Amino acid sequence: METNATTEPTQSDPKPRREKRPLNGVDVPTLFATINAVGEQPELAKFQFRASNKWVKGTHSRSRIEGFSGAGGEHAQTGDFVYDADHPPVLCGVGNAPSPVEFLLHAIAGCITAGIGNVASARGIELESVETTVEGDLDVQGLLGLSDEVRNGYQGIRLSYKIKGDADAETLRKVVAQSTARSAVYDVLTNGVPVSIEVDAD
Repeated sequence: METNATTEPTQSDPKPRREKRPLNGVDVPTLFATINAVGEQPELAKFQFRASNKWVKGTHSRSRIEGFSGAGGEHAQTGDFVYDADHPPVLCGVGNAPSPVEFLLHAIAGCITAGIGNVASARGIELESVETTVEGDLDVQGLLGLSDEVRNGYQGIRLSYKIKGDADAETLRKVVAQSTARSAVYDVLTNGVPVSIEVDAD
């Protein structure tokens, strides 16, 4: 009995390539085009992000996310992004907004989750849901100046992800691992970054 070569792939036949199409709200063709463009012109990779902050009252302040540079030019934000920060009453604030250290939890969760969306989409995985809980442990003896042996910042941060999609559990775990490995915020928190401060006082 003869077989149809057009319908019976042989071992030497190449695997079909997945179509690069928008998925999970990610423009996958643009994602790959951006990666290729930066690979060909590394100078496009240099970005600078900016924000400004003004004191309001007590421990309450207000930040505005400004425009940024990157990809060879200056870029305006797509909206007016303004965020308040305060301390809770138990830490001598009024609780007008989340505390700065809580924004840090938002930043790492948001960064890794954004990566999950990109990585999953690039691999052709359709996501159903991604949920995260984030906890940070902080001993305030340091920031209150009561102990030089206690650091001012978090002593540890834990993220727990619950992810569903049209791939097996091991594949979904690899998506989270890849996103974590490429997360800018995770890198800053685990490897540190130089911080310089200038003061113009009147």
